[in-house]
Order: sequence, then structure tokens, then C-alpha cells
Amino acid sequence: MSVVTQNRPPAVASPSPKSRSRGRRQRNTFVAVLMAPSAIGFVVFFGYPLVQTVYLSFTHYNLISAPTWAGLDNFRYMLVDAQFWPAVRNTLWMLAILVPLHVGLSMLIAVLIMGVKRGRTALRVVFYFPSLVPPVAAGLAFVYLLNPGTGPVNKVLAAVGVPAPQWFESPTWSKPALILLSLWGVGTFVVIFYTSLLDVPLEQYEAASIDGAGAARRFWHITLPTLRPVILFASITGVIDVLQYFAQPYVVAQVLSGGTATTAGTLGYPQDSTMFYSVLLYKQGFQNFNLGYASALASLLFVVSIAVAALFVRRARTWF
Repeated sequence: MSVVTQNRPPAVASPSPKSRSRGRRQRNTFVAVLMAPSAIGFVVFFGYPLVQTVYLSFTHYNLISAPTWAGLDNFRYMLVDAQFWPAVRNTLWMLAILVPLHVGLSMLIAVLIMGVKRGRTALRVVFYFPSLVPPVAAGLAFVYLLNPGTGPVNKVLAAVGVPAPQWFESPTWSKPALILLSLWGVGTFVVIFYTSLLDVPLEQYEAASIDGAGAARRFWHITLPTLRPVILFASITGVIDVLQYFAQPYVVAQVLSGGTATTAGTLGYPQDSTMFYSVLLYKQGFQNFNLGYASALASLLFVVSIAVAALFVRRARTWF
């Protein structure tokens, strides 16, 4: 009787607990080294300014003398500040009008471009190009275009017999004029909506057409659900942009009220109709040098921005 012997592979010795612990420490150290630049940048450029702003919001500070503790005085002053509530009303007005128009117009243009058989690339370039223009340059261009006396827009309106508005010179028309200026640069979201539309399966449209669904039903039941994440993103960024709305109203008011490179114009011109929250924050901080009060405004703006973004994310599924 022969005995068959089998060559078994040598058993691999499992690492000792001490080796595993040393390996974890090395991996954690490597990850920490990789994340260090980002973490340092976050602390230096976001964390420290945020903490400092919150601290200054409870002080009186004018950039020259040391901050002095003021408790809630800056926040109480908001309630009696003559320009605080006009700034809040103007910002809410812009939120209610501009954000839906911005999202709706971007989506409409993207859908129309998708329906074009030829020249889609050229149309995308045409609509995207204005968004590359800096806000200051766009503001100066619209001050010229909408000039009540010499602007080409009013000349065209007069030629066809339409009463010409005073645009930026009128408290009634200044915000609608800023709406036109903002809608001129919808190209970025047109491209985003267009890219999202390319992901919609054509088979779904074909099946819906065979079932007798019209264009409106196909848009409501197929296109709109596909665009839901983009609509949410555009809405959140639109709200945050309006809460930080500064460059265009600053340029328009500065130019039309006679400000120059060395002298300050009247922010909010005309009659505080372009006084938005961020403009008021800038005025208090860098024209009146009320850094404590400006920090209180900035802290409140930060809290409102976080709350609005959280509300959108939490309730988005029931809105779309």
C-alpha cells in the first residue's frame, strides 16, 4: 500500500496587531498630508473670516480704533435703520421675480434649441457668449442702451409709438431694468439645461407619441422630471446670487448718480430703489466704516443663505 503525500502551500502568517496598527497610522498620516492644503485653506480663508465676522457683529468697530463689545446693539439697529427694510424689500422683490424668470427662461431656450434640427452649436454659442461679459461691463453697456434720452432702446420704442420708460432713472423702472440686465446672461444655465436634455431617452418620447401624448404632456411627464436636479441646482444658486446681488446695482447707481473713480456716488439711486442687501452691507462697511454693523448684516445674510439652501434641498421633492 502506497502512501500519497500532498504538498500543501505554506501557511501565510497573519500580521500581528502591532503591524496592523502601524499600517493604519501610516495610511491615516498619508491621507492627512494629502488633505492638509485643503484643510489649511478652508481654515484660513473661510473658517477664520467667518468666526471673526461673527465676533465683530457684536462690537462697534470702525477700522481705526479697537473693537468694543456692543452685545446685540448692531442687530437691534437693523430694526430702525432707514435703509435696512427697503434693502430687504428690494432683495425679496428680486428673488420673487428674477429667480423664476431666470430658471424658466434658461429651460425654455434649452428646449427650443433641442427642437432645432440644424445650427444647435451656433445657437449655444450665441446664448452663452453674453454670460462671459463681466458684470461691470454689462452694467455700463445697459446704462448706455437704456439711457432715457439717447439710448437706442428708447429711440426704437418711440419710433413704433410705445411710451419710453425712464429705466434706471425711475424708481418704478429701475428694478425691471436690472431684471433685463440679469436675464441677458442666462447662457450658463442654458448650456446646463441643454446638456441635461441630451440625457433624456428618445424612446420615451417615441412611446409617448405613439400613445397619443402631445408636446405639453411629453414635456410635463418626461422632460420636466429629467430636469428636476438641474432646476433645483439653478434655483438654489439663483437665490444665493440674488442674496449677494451687488455688482450691477452698484455700477448703475454709481454711474447715474455722478460717482467717479475717486468720489462715491449715491448707492441705491434712484430713491433707494436699487438698494439691495449686499449693497447696504458694502455701504455700511466700506463707505460709512461701520464694520461692526456690516458684520452683523453679513452674519444674518449667512444664516439666511444656509436656511434657504437647506429648505430647498429638504422640500425640493414636493415642489417639482
